[in-house]
Amino acid sequence: MKKKIRITGMLTLLATLLIIACSKDIHERTANLPALQPANTDADAGDWKPILIGSPTDIAVAAPIPTNSPDYIAQINEIKATQANLTQEEKDIVKYWSAGGVLRWNELLRELVAKHNLPPYQNPDGTYPFPSANNPLAYPQFPFSNPPYAARAYAYVSAAQYDALVTAWYYKKLYNRKAPYKVDSSLQVLVPQSDLPSYPSEDAVIAGAAVEMLKLLFPGDQDYIQMKAEQHKMSRIIAGANVRSDIEAGELLGKAVAQKFVARARTDRAGAAAGNQAMWSKLENDCIARGDTPWRSFEIPQRPPMLPAFGKVKTFLFDSLTVIALRPDPPPSVNSEKMKHETEEVYNYINNPSRENIRIVHFWADGVATYTPPGHWDAIASDDFIRENFSEVRWARNMALLNMALMDAAIVCWDTKYYYYNPRPTQLDPRIKTLTGIPNFPSYISGHSTFSGAAATILGHIIPSRAGAYMDMANEASMSRVYGGIHYRSDCNVGLVTGKNVGNYAIQRAESDGAE
Repeated sequence: MKKKIRITGMLTLLATLLIIACSKDIHERTANLPALQPANTDADAGDWKPILIGSPTDIAVAAPIPTNSPDYIAQINEIKATQANLTQEEKDIVKYWSAGGVLRWNELLRELVAKHNLPPYQNPDGTYPFPSANNPLAYPQFPFSNPPYAARAYAYVSAAQYDALVTAWYYKKLYNRKAPYKVDSSLQVLVPQSDLPSYPSEDAVIAGAAVEMLKLLFPGDQDYIQMKAEQHKMSRIIAGANVRSDIEAGELLGKAVAQKFVARARTDRAGAAAGNQAMWSKLENDCIARGDTPWRSFEIPQRPPMLPAFGKVKTFLFDSLTVIALRPDPPPSVNSEKMKHETEEVYNYINNPSRENIRIVHFWADGVATYTPPGHWDAIASDDFIRENFSEVRWARNMALLNMALMDAAIVCWDTKYYYYNPRPTQLDPRIKTLTGIPNFPSYISGHSTFSGAAATILGHIIPSRAGAYMDMANEASMSRVYGGIHYRSDCNVGLVTGKNVGNYAIQRAESDGAE
């Protein structure tokens, strides 16, 4: 027992160091961004099509108090009192959050994913424990934010923020209450001024939606999440951009919309995705019955397969019958000449790795203690969205399209993996020693390839001038898995095509949501 505790402690320390490095990388890349000053405020975004709520009017937002009322004047005076003796820390908070709320909460989500992307260590009897949402701080901490879990988390947060902001834009236009600096010109304004009405506050909407979703997805981190939300909301008062009632209305709105997504998440079947021993045995036996060689875990002791029922999780962009329709044809037979050729190709790459291939493998590895392949694509998208200077509501819409595509790609990919249960190259040829870890799930189709095909397709629609670059990145991410010895070429080629097919559903959604 002492040995296990000591090993677990070492693993925890190593993971903590990796998380700190990852978190530092996430935030340093955007530390000096200027304040968001969109080229287009998308004033009519209240007419855009929401994802889950039927209409913005489904969420009631009370009319604001008049700007000449004593209560409103008191709220203006609160801003003035707050601004009287600003500290450098308060100025830094304003600078950080003024770069964009959707961006910052996505970065915080990537940080949480990386923190929790840690496979549990085995019990003394050789079994593996499962994290429990009911006891998130016990070992192993909940969640284990592996790629499918992460894709789902990114999708729910982004989609909730989008629906909340569409609703906020509807009420902004309806009530048309001016920003406090347009009511009282003596206020200091520490962020770019906008012609958008300030009620309800879009920043508080974003924070409110994020807090509700993250409480569900990362329940052990609630204190940290709430602290960030308080900073975000306070930054708007410090900056002279919102009065207290703008903030309170926005937070209530964001939480109300997010609760609809929480209710969906509680019934989307993700809670049963780990399966059980009977399911794991059936997958193996069914594969043998088909005359194929079943995949097996290479971990010692053997770890149960990762989320074998994730393919049954409820999708955002299409229904469960479409998941089956998107499932590709079978991989080459294990005993076929094609499979022998593809296995030999993998061995040759591993046996003669070029410096460039090694660079590609490590750039796209996205393994333990990282924000996973979906998070990697969120980072790529964020860099480009910053340059495009989108409004907050368009940021949210575009991140929702990307992350719904990534989540649905995970569902289709995991459905395919466990339908065919195909062994990895290291299982067919013991000479193959991977350049990175061996994922604990079947080979066909490649997750990286499916994620990347979906992401490149929808991002190319959002920013057409970058479509070729996105597809080049997707191809490189896909081939990184062959170079690393983890996948056969057919896993990757078919994964890319499958991901593109999923991405096309996101394009259909984009073309019909009213934002274009």
